[in-house]
Amino acid sequence: MKTILVTGAAGFIGSHLCAKLLEDGFQVIGVDNLFLGDLKNIEPLRKYEFFHWRFMNVYCLDYYFDFLDKYNIDTVFHLAANSDISLSNAEIEHKNTFLTTYNILEYCRKKGIKEILFSSSGAVYGETTGYIPETYGPLLPISHYAATKLASEAYICAYASMYDIKSWILRFPNVVGGHATHGAIFDFINRIRENPKVLDVLGDGTQKKPYLYIKDLIGAIDFIWKNASENVNLYNIAGMGETTVAEIAESVIKEMKTDTIINYKGGDRGWKGDVPQYRCDTKKLFDLGWKPQYDSFNSVINAIKDIINETET
Repeated sequence: MKTILVTGAAGFIGSHLCAKLLEDGFQVIGVDNLFLGDLKNIEPLRKYEFFHWRFMNVYCLDYYFDFLDKYNIDTVFHLAANSDISLSNAEIEHKNTFLTTYNILEYCRKKGIKEILFSSSGAVYGETTGYIPETYGPLLPISHYAATKLASEAYICAYASMYDIKSWILRFPNVVGGHATHGAIFDFINRIRENPKVLDVLGDGTQKKPYLYIKDLIGAIDFIWKNASENVNLYNIAGMGETTVAEIAESVIKEMKTDTIINYKGGDRGWKGDVPQYRCDTKKLFDLGWKPQYDSFNSVINAIKDIINETET
């Protein structure tokens, strides 16, 4: 039985990924420092005999070697990071996003682990126009988060070359669905529950990005891992189309059946470091043979329904 270490296991994406790996018959070691993760996300996973959970700060990994060394780890799925850019600062990103990657790479080197899959982000492209392929450059990130994701990519490439660690670097879009811990949909639903009369929205509502339903993302991760076989495999992941913040806000109000008025705060972005318009070219991934089930708008609708249902129970 293959053993997989998942960092960020209690997070939004990590918990869904753990469930998929367990369903496929892998032994899964899940770790998380709960900076954004939530224990309720992994509660359903405890029914699996081969799921092992540990609170762990990956940025000080040496402290936890005794726990990890109990298992013969074959592959690392490294998702641990500060994924909420609105909470970002240099110290948080250095610790939670970059040092987690460095320490995981060092652990792989020391223990002879030869596979790592890394969750990067389309934010590494910075402010761009058009559909951006993986070969685009130079990459000029505009946030601490994006900068440390890009630095992590560089370190992974170096370790792949120096120590023959096969690597998958996946640049995620905006991913949405159940188990969310933050994000526009999650925030809008909670704000409307607090005040159904007015919803304050950062920016002018025209911010437009590709959104991907969590089930499609997990399918893409699994597909790329099993079908891309270079020493370093770099892929954009996204569905089809983009969705504006205004469309998200209006859809949340419609699904919640309220008469909420939207109050746009103005400006072309939600916060400093936010990329207001983003598109990525997915030809390389589509040519590999993967296609999403849902386009961007329907991914948003699915996610709204998931989060409303989860938070009502």
